[in-house]
Amino acid sequence: MVNNKPARNQTSASKSPSVLMLVVCVAGIYGSFLSWSYLQEKISSKNYSSEDGEAYFKAPLIINSVQAFFAMLVGTAYMSVKSRRFETPAHFLFQDRKMLRNFVLIALSQAVSSPIAYQSLNHLDYLFYLLAKSCKLIPVMLVHRLLYGSKFPTYKYVVAGLVTFGVVVFSISNRAKATSNDGRILLGFAYLFVSLLLDGLTNSTQDQLFSKSQSKKITGAHLMAGLNLLNTVFTFSYTALFTRQLDYFRQFVANNGREVVQDILMFGLLGSLGQIFIFLTLENFGSLLLVTITVTRKMFSMCLSVFLFGHQLNASQWFGLLTVFVGIFLESFYKMFAHQKKID
Repeated sequence: MVNNKPARNQTSASKSPSVLMLVVCVAGIYGSFLSWSYLQEKISSKNYSSEDGEAYFKAPLIINSVQAFFAMLVGTAYMSVKSRRFETPAHFLFQDRKMLRNFVLIALSQAVSSPIAYQSLNHLDYLFYLLAKSCKLIPVMLVHRLLYGSKFPTYKYVVAGLVTFGVVVFSISNRAKATSNDGRILLGFAYLFVSLLLDGLTNSTQDQLFSKSQSKKITGAHLMAGLNLLNTVFTFSYTALFTRQLDYFRQFVANNGREVVQDILMFGLLGSLGQIFIFLTLENFGSLLLVTITVTRKMFSMCLSVFLFGHQLNASQWFGLLTVFVGIFLESFYKMFAHQKKID
């Protein structure tokens, strides 16, 4: 009995994550996604013209294909390192037809949602787009409720209301005119609303997949690699067969130089690496710390957008922005409170 206690304590201590790991995870998430967010706005709003004209890049499916391809490669490497043997997404995707159907459903919703969201940037300001994307709680709750019959505590509805109210206040107070937007705000809202609903379907189905597939040991690394493989196939196939975006991309680069190519490649790489740090944080430190890191990362992304791209915010817009953050932090507080209550 006496000899076993130190052994257990030593084992527990050896398995506990280090402070250095935490620093690496935080630095990875901040560095990857702050840079990723900067490139996202740059690609969507920069005038790449090499002359005096205008040349705004409008081929979102190219961006999504590159992002999915990089994430598939990085996810496969991450999955292989975790399992200590080389493993590809095909190794587990085709073992179970029901699991494959769920993966296909999630991948299709992701593949459709992202280009629709990018399309909204033709009509909406990027800062509003970034704020609205923070409203994923609403469509996730809606899809969970309608498709899976899930119920939520009262504070979830309060958070959803605060975030929605903040976004509405921000949007109706937005008087800034972006040169890359055409001012068709209602059409932009429609695109963004459909994208958010698809995001809700994606996240809700992912929850169901994890809950039903625990015996199959589906991890975040499996999900990252498998979904991005399917996304690469779906998005690139649709782009090549049903759109002219490949031709547009080649012509755009020929006319305006390769800066946009470099931005898209870096965008895909940074987004892929950022996913790795998110999963590392989740596995080593839990969801509470991850929520804190990602919430503050979103705040810094918005502040970075304001200062680097010259957005002018009035008092109402700052109020809307603050309301969104109050809602997000309220959710984090309740999660922390619930977790502490379980421990006690």
